[in-house]
Parts: sequence; C-alpha cells; structure tokens
Amino acid sequence: MRKRNFAAIGVAAMMLLTLSGCFAAGTTPAKPKHAHALSASPSASPSMTPTLTAPPTPTEAPNPAMSHLATPEPVSTPEPSPTLTPVPAGTVVAQGDVASPKGSIHFHYRVVANGDNSYAVQYSGFTSTVPVPVSVTLIDIPPRVGDGLTWHGVADHVLGGPTTSAASASSASLGAIGQPSYLTTLVTYSSVASADGVPVELGPNKVLAVNTLHWSIPVRQSNVHPVDGGPRQFATGTVTAKTSTGAPRSYRVAAGDVTSVVAARFGITVTDLIWLNKNLQVFGDQQYLYADTTLNLDPDRL
Repeated sequence: MRKRNFAAIGVAAMMLLTLSGCFAAGTTPAKPKHAHALSASPSASPSMTPTLTAPPTPTEAPNPAMSHLATPEPVSTPEPSPTLTPVPAGTVVAQGDVASPKGSIHFHYRVVANGDNSYAVQYSGFTSTVPVPVSVTLIDIPPRVGDGLTWHGVADHVLGGPTTSAASASSASLGAIGQPSYLTTLVTYSSVASADGVPVELGPNKVLAVNTLHWSIPVRQSNVHPVDGGPRQFATGTVTAKTSTGAPRSYRVAAGDVTSVVAARFGITVTDLIWLNKNLQVFGDQQYLYADTTLNLDPDRL
C-alpha cells in the first residue's frame, strides 16, 4: 500500500512540474471549442472622470385631497353683448307727395336710412305760392289744418318761401332715432316770424298741410330673441303684445316681479333686458320691478 501511495504522489508531482514549465515558457493554454460565444468587442479605456447620475425621482401616490390644485377652475363663457343690425344705407323707408288743401304748396319727400340706425328726410320739387316761408316737421300726434303748431317735432326743416320754379332739393336729419315709425305725421306749416301783415291762416306756426307717413322699414336683425317660457314665481306678469312672428313684444310687470327672474322667463340675460329698456327702474336688493310698468321685449322697437 505504501508503494502505491508513493507512486501516485510521484505522478502528481511530475504533472505539476510539466504545467509550471509550460507557463514559464510562455505557452498559452488552448481556448475552449466554443470560445466565440464568450467573446466581446474591445472597449475603450475607461475614463478617469467619474460620471454623476442624479438619483431617480421617487414616484408618490396621488393625494385625492390635493386634486383641486391640478384641476383648473371652470371658466364661464361670457354672454355676447346684445346687437341690432341697422337698416342698410340707402333704403327708402317712407315716401310720398304733399299738396296743401288749396293747392298752393307741392313737394315730394322720402325718408332714407343712413346705415347706422339714423335716417334723413329728403325733399324735392318744392313749389309754393303762399307769401310766407314754409317749414316741415315729423310728429307723433297729427294736428289739423289751421291749428297752431305747439311742438316742432323731429327734423324740423325750412323748405323756403314763394317760388317761381321748383326749389333745389334739400334734406333734414332724423338723427340716431333707431325706429322712426312712431312719427306718424308729416306737418307743413307757416314759419313766418311775425303775424304782422299776413292773413291769420298764414300766421306763425299755422298748419298748412297734414300727411300721414306710411313706413316700410325692414325688420332689423338682433341676437336677442325673447321667448315666453310662461309665468313663474317672481315673474307672473302678462305679455301684452306680440310681434308678427308671435314673439313677445311687451310685458306688464306684476307685483313681486324680480328683474333676473323676468329675464329668465323670456330666455334672455339681465343685460339684454336692460338693453331693451334703457330707463328700467328697480328697487331693493333683489332688484324688484315696479308693478304695472310695461317692458319692451322687441329689439326692433329700439
């Protein structure tokens, strides 16, 4: 047994000497058969400058109590301002011929839109045989021939004195009147300064002719369209007139009516209601309307 052990030890020693000799002589051990699967591309020499990488930001769970800070507050869309489209410039909205009862005065008139809710009255073909200057005006309550004119109305205008031929055309402004149809009458009158030396019927302000105005004004377009939603608490008044299309035109206020509720009844804003009624009067913190007053609901009447 001892001989065998010594023999084994001797063989091992010889193998170690052989291997050490190979390494000492610079012999490289053979690569394994599958070395290509373990190879890697050569890389550049590592930099001596350390690379600093920020630590990842920790992800926090959302806090429901703070959600209102991330969600913007809702913004209400502003209501559009009420508008009313004027009658186009050049539109003739009324016209006619005037002849005094005795045939001594003749002329033609027409009312023309300026395109900005104002109008002009144009006069042409004026002739007169009366020995006093003659003027015209538009008023809402018709007088009678021979009356003394106490109010000179709107667009008061001197046509001229006695003529031998037709006078030059002239015009007068109605101004920014909006809806002129309330002026129902064209009045021709004597504009002589003094009654001295003239017949009584031709004295100052004597009415010489009265003509009814026949208006033909296109309906102006608006973005305000009242629709009656029916009586309700704080808006129990009555619609007293309607337009040709059936829309509410006027409203009589009942006791206890509140501005905001009346506006809501007709589907419009308080701004619209005030725009339709420029002299609207209210009282109290709740903006109560005065009972038995009449509100305008028709933009075309402005």
